[in-house]
Amino acid sequence: MIGSDASPTISVVICVYTEDRWEDILAAVSSVRAQSHQARETLLVVDHNQALRDRLLKEYKETREVRVLANAGPRGLSAGRNTGIAASRGEVIAFLDDDAVAERDWLRHFAEGYADPAVVAVGGRTVPIWASGRRPDWFPEEFDWVVGCTYRGLPPGRVRVRNVLGGNASFRREAFDAAGGFATGIGRDGDKRPLGCEETELCIRLTRARPDAVLLIDDRAVIHHRVPEVREHFGYFRTRTYAEGLSKALVARSVGADKGLESERRYATRVLPAGVVRGLRDAVLARPGGAGRAGAIVAGVLTAAGGYAVGSLRARRGGATFSVAPVEGGAHD
Repeated sequence: MIGSDASPTISVVICVYTEDRWEDILAAVSSVRAQSHQARETLLVVDHNQALRDRLLKEYKETREVRVLANAGPRGLSAGRNTGIAASRGEVIAFLDDDAVAERDWLRHFAEGYADPAVVAVGGRTVPIWASGRRPDWFPEEFDWVVGCTYRGLPPGRVRVRNVLGGNASFRREAFDAAGGFATGIGRDGDKRPLGCEETELCIRLTRARPDAVLLIDDRAVIHHRVPEVREHFGYFRTRTYAEGLSKALVARSVGADKGLESERRYATRVLPAGVVRGLRDAVLARPGGAGRAGAIVAGVLTAAGGYAVGSLRARRGGATFSVAPVEGGAHD
């Protein structure tokens, strides 16, 4: 299969770490294999879990287009993604969360974005699948990023953005040649504190290395992301928003606060106040959850700000570190 700017070959990387998500992993792989734009390969990168790796090797031993790899770097999502990038063969590398399934045209919409040679990254829209069957009344759509999903405030359609969201994203291979891989020390590490922002830091670093680079989000490139019951509670909401503040402090340290917080300023000054007003209006109209949503937005802002303050202090004292390494390897079509 030969690629072009109009229809590039795409490798899909799915990072996995626990057998608890076995059925989710199988569903994610199946959704990639059913794509209307066929993936060149699917790479399952196992994060330091030999039992899971052995089980996956057995599951896909007869499936040539699915490859099972061990994370070659330190424990964590960033190093796992870098392992997948280095081993991949496609012109474009796409990333899918291990607890998500992609709609049939997901890769086709990604591929269409690369018809413009200036485009170096294309992301999509991530829709939550709530374990309880419905969104909690108190949970504001403005904070759907807490559960790894597209949130209210992002522009609709196919639009240019500062950064794509890591669980539903794709990059030209040249992006990693220009900017290096995902930074280790920022993102998630197994079941530890739910940090993030590694894709934000990478995208800002990429546009600094390539000022002409265009990054897009196409909301037709849809995946459905499972939200476990534990993440439907306010305790997780508070933990995740605090961790986001910690992560944002690291991003600001890496790329500067002006660029690192550029999108967040608009979000905090326009999107969130509108959400509070909407929640209070719903409360006045006796609609379920209105006051709770308004309160959650305020609490989320304060908790994230607290995390940012603590993260900034740690960074100044040298207590928080991360590193960026070039991504070696990768076989071109």
